[in-house]
Amino acid sequence: MTKPVLYDFFATWCGPCRIQSPIVHDLAKKMEGLVDVQMVDVDEHGDLANKYSISVVPTLIIEKDGKVIQRLEGVTDAATLESLLKALI
Repeated sequence: MTKPVLYDFFATWCGPCRIQSPIVHDLAKKMEGLVDVQMVDVDEHGDLANKYSISVVPTLIIEKDGKVIQRLEGVTDAATLESLLKALI
């Protein structure tokens, strides 16, 4: 069984991303070993941003077994994010 993957698509110039990133970092520590967290700067990784059709930052994508399970645009609170991920573990 594979771990869920959480992609945090962000940009350094994005105000809401500065709110979302610490939430994702804290959750990554809390769920270490259970979830694979990937921080993706859309300006540095345009190819990955294009693959997932990212047009809004922050965008969080949760994948399991190579399939997109959830796509969240804008800031998502820690409790919501944690419950979505726990459901996949």
